[in-house]
Amino acid sequence: MGIIKAAKLAFDYLKLDENGNVESKQRAVDGVDLEVEAGDFIAILGHNGSGKSTLAKHINAILLPSEGALWVDGKDTQDESKLWEIRQTAGMVFQNPDNQIIGTIVDEDVGFGPENMGVPRDEIWERVEKSLRAVGMWEYRSHSPNKLSGGQKQRVAIAGVVAMKPKCIVLDEPTAMLDPNGRKEVIRTVHELNQKEHVTVILITHYMEEVIDADRVIVMDAGKIVMQGTPHEVFGRVEELKSWRLDVPQATLVTHDLRERGFDLRPDILSNEELVEELVAYRAAHAQEEGTARVHQD
Repeated sequence: MGIIKAAKLAFDYLKLDENGNVESKQRAVDGVDLEVEAGDFIAILGHNGSGKSTLAKHINAILLPSEGALWVDGKDTQDESKLWEIRQTAGMVFQNPDNQIIGTIVDEDVGFGPENMGVPRDEIWERVEKSLRAVGMWEYRSHSPNKLSGGQKQRVAIAGVVAMKPKCIVLDEPTAMLDPNGRKEVIRTVHELNQKEHVTVILITHYMEEVIDADRVIVMDAGKIVMQGTPHEVFGRVEELKSWRLDVPQATLVTHDLRERGFDLRPDILSNEELVEELVAYRAAHAQEEGTARVHQD
């Protein structure tokens, strides 16, 4: 079993009347089967209302299944006796860092989680330093969070989760409120944690460019998983992604348009660098063909 496993997972939001009786149900997650291996970087995409954030909240046991089950490191999230262990294993980072930062000084905020866990004081400060260095915020340890940029605040929020030493971090649209520079800071930080600290990452996002380096991309719609594969496999299916009301990386879209105009290019290009390389190779191949044709004519 992977570090995260869902089996036929379903969740209904309930609407209650004034007497507390169920008036209606809205299914937000519908029969999801999912397995994430330790150390993976998984990106989950979907338009608003697709169920991706509801799924994320199950991984930290903020929500519990209406049907099916979800296990975190082998522990059933519906087992109340395992709740503390589950939340130590899977940390959550949300959209708005102001909702997670409670300390008046950066290092105090990062140390809050380990302190609540009963970690010895000397070890708390070791964790604080390591976590802040891991996200590139050690030099700001004595700053007030209120004076930081959005991207810096989000990195502090991530450090606060990392200090609790989770095996997995779930990030629910962590860059939604940030400017482009802040988004780049946060995504770079998350990749470094995954690669250097071997933390399993589950990134929920609607920014296509943030997922091109993921190990696996999962697309959700109406509470179901409708596509999954490597970034190259998923983004190579432009028309299908459009049918799920999703965009694609700009380089992929340009490639798609060129292919429709007759250019024989790979369909799974994700970045500007890949596109430039492909166009150079395409031009060189055609120049060679033209040269060979001229030789035969002469």
